[in-house]
Amino acid sequence: MAPFARRFRALLLLQASLVAGAIYDLTFAVLMVAAPGLPSRLLGLPLPREAFFLWIMATLLAMLASLYLLAARDPRRYSGVIAVAIGGRLTGAFAFALAAAREPGLARGLLPLAACDLVLGAAPAALWAPIRK
Repeated sequence: MAPFARRFRALLLLQASLVAGAIYDLTFAVLMVAAPGLPSRLLGLPLPREAFFLWIMATLLAMLASLYLLAARDPRRYSGVIAVAIGGRLTGAFAFALAAAREPGLARGLLPLAACDLVLGAAPAALWAPIRK
């Protein structure tokens, strides 16, 4: 495959990975406000006593999803967002895994979240590298 075609395919896949991250975050944001019990039951994770904390997290996730969509639309212009997204996702994966190790009773819910963050961080990292050259 020609270098141009390889870079173009990497760009399309990078954009798709960013859109996937946006959908993931926006889905959780909506569920945190509209149906917080659903992810809590599915993941076996406790809800905070005050809904306010979920609303703040939902707001931040929606903002993050919007930034992911900006970066997906114009990766060169918003390359800083991509770098922060990669670092944030990989750090999030580590944080979820560490929390699961410290609280084994919550591991059933935290480890899938860690895996999702790992994939949503590693994919853009791997796809962005050949484009940046």
